[in-house]
Amino acid sequence: MRGARADQRKLCGAFYTPRILADFVSSKILAEWGGMGSAARVRLLDPAVGDGELLDSMLTALRDYPAAIDVFGFDTDCRALEAAGQRLRAAHPGCRCLLENADFLALGAKAGGVGPFDIVIANPPYVRTQAMGSERSKRLARDFGLAGRIDLCQAFLKAIGQVLAPGGVAGVIVSNRFMSTKTGACVRRSILEDFHVAQVWDLGDTRLFEASVLPSILIMRSKAGQGREGLARFTTIYSRNEGQAAATVANAVEAVSKTGIVRIAGRGLFHVKHGLLDHGQEADGVWRLEDGRARRWLAAVRGHSFASFKDLGRIRVGVKSCADRVFIRSDWHTFPEGERPELLHRLTTHHVARRFRPKGSSGHRILYPHESRDGRRAAVDLDSYPRALAYLSRHRGQLERREYLLKAGRRWYELWVPQEPQLWSRPKLVFWDIARQPVFWMDLEGTIVNGDCYWLAGDGESACELLWLALGVANSTFIAEYYDLRFANRLYAGRRRFIKQYVEEFPLPDPQGAEAKRIAETARAVFDLKDRVDTAGIEADLDRLVRRAFGV
Repeated sequence: MRGARADQRKLCGAFYTPRILADFVSSKILAEWGGMGSAARVRLLDPAVGDGELLDSMLTALRDYPAAIDVFGFDTDCRALEAAGQRLRAAHPGCRCLLENADFLALGAKAGGVGPFDIVIANPPYVRTQAMGSERSKRLARDFGLAGRIDLCQAFLKAIGQVLAPGGVAGVIVSNRFMSTKTGACVRRSILEDFHVAQVWDLGDTRLFEASVLPSILIMRSKAGQGREGLARFTTIYSRNEGQAAATVANAVEAVSKTGIVRIAGRGLFHVKHGLLDHGQEADGVWRLEDGRARRWLAAVRGHSFASFKDLGRIRVGVKSCADRVFIRSDWHTFPEGERPELLHRLTTHHVARRFRPKGSSGHRILYPHESRDGRRAAVDLDSYPRALAYLSRHRGQLERREYLLKAGRRWYELWVPQEPQLWSRPKLVFWDIARQPVFWMDLEGTIVNGDCYWLAGDGESACELLWLALGVANSTFIAEYYDLRFANRLYAGRRRFIKQYVEEFPLPDPQGAEAKRIAETARAVFDLKDRVDTAGIEADLDRLVRRAFGV
């Protein structure tokens, strides 16, 4: 591996850029840059140099331009930086290379006084917020005027915006998570505040990196420039399980120049879409592809929507113990009866996930040390449950290592994320949080839902009845299409994230309408028949009912 060891690179988020992707970014920067040949010198920056691949690619692309080129780069890995310097000076002897072993984000608004820069090319480190530590997060928030949950990507983009010259262009490779997640709202707002976005490529699950990061490329101009902003172009590419390929290409970079279904040699089918960037006229709105058809389709759905899932009740994530080996087991039955803890309850996990009706029992039970007391959730008095007390006491050392729980004023034997026990007995819609297709089922057994799933118990009797309508809508091909057009958050191998922020926005047709009543009846029928007959035909009829109900 180039530069640092694999474990160090993973910790620091340093996943170096493949050459094919570096050359793609360089070519798109040059296509957007309007200052070529007019300046006596060109100032080029990579704020996280790594092995120098991006700078080498950019300098190669600039080789035929007459202007002198000054190269600036920063990195905290001194060994990687030294190797990159040797590489760049050997390959581009006419350029002045000023590489510094330093943290670009710690250098202040003008990167140590060496800015501004005409071109910035970057693949900032991918570091999860919690891995940065609270002190660094606070410092970045202070230095760059950031608010909310601070992301390292956001800080790099802010810093790049501060050092990009008027008329300058930046090409940045970042994880695509910021486009569609609630926590990415501050990043989206920051980008639109600081840059004119020219083009976005969401490279989806093309696996161009070693890391399990879905990359995107942003080509952006300085807002201080004189150019007209225009509409940002947006391209997406994601794997597809079926379809007829119009072309076969060697790699993902070639694929994004096509339209429709393409085959990448040795990788399978991918769907390439081109359009414009749509963020709903809101600075922090979700980024999605606008291609005319999507706008008309979503408008038709809005016109036929009566309510949304959040109107039925609050969507909750399942319980999280942060010590599953203590609280969750499938072998409780092997304990002698005199030692088997009280407070054991059936647990629903993704292992029983199936559309409409769960696949029996997961075999797991959870020791649930919470109860409803005077209408509120509270930790049980363990002294009233001697077998549970004895069992948990044997694991007390492990449980007390959950310091965050104790600092929150909670008792050592509590779950980190419990739920309201009085809600478990209600009929509830349960769904798997990561799946290729929507997987929603009805739980009528009063089970506790684990943290790998979400659930919705209706607020009131009428809302509970509407759960059958929601069940039919949620399991339709319509809702998968709605998800893709509205939220556009796809993971590897076509998987989607069915989490609260998306599912609560799923639409419902008027429950008094003829189609809606038939949807609810059909969903209940599939639930009743699921273990007895093949319901594929009934589910296909349900699909057609849902689409008619929404006018699509």
